Amino acid sequence: MPLERNPATSPTDHGPVPDSAAVRRHPTLFRAVKRRRNPRLRRSDITVTDERAVKRAVKAASLGNAMEWFDFGIYAYLAGTIGRVFFPSGSDTAQLLSSFATFAVAFLVRPVGGMVFGPMGDRIGRKKVLALTMILMAIGTFAIGLLPTYAAVGFWSPLLLIVFRLLQGFSTGGEYGGASTFIAEYAPDKRRGFFGSFLELGTLAGYTGAAGLVTALTAWLGSDTMDAWGWRVPFLVAGPLGIAGLYLRLKLDDTPAFLKLEEGTVHISEAADAVETTTRGDLAKIFRQHWRTLVLCVALVGAYNINDYMLLSYMPTYLSDELDYSETHGLLVLVVTMVVLMLIVNRVGRLSDRYGRKPVLMAGMLGFLVLSAPSFLLVRQGGLWAVSAGMLMLGLSLVCLLGTMSAALPAMFPTPVRYGSLSVGYNLSTSLFGGTTPLVITALIGATGSDMMPAYYSMAAALVGIVAVACMKETARKPLAGSPPSVQSEAEAAALVEGQAPVPKF
Repeated sequence: MPLERNPATSPTDHGPVPDSAAVRRHPTLFRAVKRRRNPRLRRSDITVTDERAVKRAVKAASLGNAMEWFDFGIYAYLAGTIGRVFFPSGSDTAQLLSSFATFAVAFLVRPVGGMVFGPMGDRIGRKKVLALTMILMAIGTFAIGLLPTYAAVGFWSPLLLIVFRLLQGFSTGGEYGGASTFIAEYAPDKRRGFFGSFLELGTLAGYTGAAGLVTALTAWLGSDTMDAWGWRVPFLVAGPLGIAGLYLRLKLDDTPAFLKLEEGTVHISEAADAVETTTRGDLAKIFRQHWRTLVLCVALVGAYNINDYMLLSYMPTYLSDELDYSETHGLLVLVVTMVVLMLIVNRVGRLSDRYGRKPVLMAGMLGFLVLSAPSFLLVRQGGLWAVSAGMLMLGLSLVCLLGTMSAALPAMFPTPVRYGSLSVGYNLSTSLFGGTTPLVITALIGATGSDMMPAYYSMAAALVGIVAVACMKETARKPLAGSPPSVQSEAEAAALVEGQAPVPKF
């Protein structure tokens, strides 16, 4: 029986494609082979979600994520102050570059954190690893608030700062991949975009809380007092926040998909069983068997993170250092922009469930490509309305990515290696492109003298993102790879099973 091999067959396909003439000669045999490779779903295979449990899981993951990014956002919004406190006096640009370089240092170890925590989450469970990342982030942030200044201990000050920034980055390496996996595996297939968007709502809430606290302290205490001791307050708040986040995460059960995998009750197909037994928790096999998807993930996340960090982390510094706005003014405009995004991010998640991940992601990438230059031209004109309009144009493009990524990215990888693969791909990309964004833009402006460089950098990233979105598969309203279907009711589960019944012939 001749077989012709399809050159487009991927490592996850079921092997060679049978010759059409052979199929016509032996239809019964090939139907039997097809049924063996893709057995019908049984009712026990299908997960019926408990909406209350889903909401608790989403709440814990999102609030924990908000606390993580509150901790991380504080540093970005205090970049100018940290430059003055922790580095020797000199030019303002040199101090700012030193501060952003230390900001970027944390991203160097994020891939290491992803490689450690990701496979660990695939082996021992999502819940335990997410609790551990919360503890480490809280310790790192709280410790920064206790550090002595450069004036007190000299070069020991920036050295200790780097140590605890590395701890922050290491812990964050296991955060996004785990939190997005946690929500994706709890949510029903048809509402994964909506529930996943709450993760980014948490991210925006964390950034907004950090920016709001820094803005309030700066307005109340003034720049001199902030440089003296006020900068410590936002870092010290991380301690009690970390304890609250840890409590929320430890109260939850692990995800239904992971528990079924751990119990060995997933019976979707022999191919899925093979994946479970050969790749679980094995980092080397992640790179070997899923490298194409990893490359696509890196490209997609890189385009997303450059624009994310450009708007949410770098813009206040851009407004104050390049356009001579007050620090408070720049932060207030950003806070208002983020509040608007928080109001609509869940609606974007619903849109991605209804129309698909790819159309919504493509809209965001095209928005950055087309609107970045006009947005920065508006910001350069000055005035509250022009700056706000420019920021909002960028924000509306970003929210298309924010509301969709947390559902699209986990669906790219099968359940047994989802946490590990996503953590590696996401953090490698964030390390190379996201965390370096403020440093690269500041250096480009210094080298060229053009304050339009953020717009050009954003447009280049958007081009890469457009190609990546075009290459990805549509996953909306479909089961996660390697997991059984997840539905909202017994009636929906029964309909799935009945839909596979053969049509009687008369």
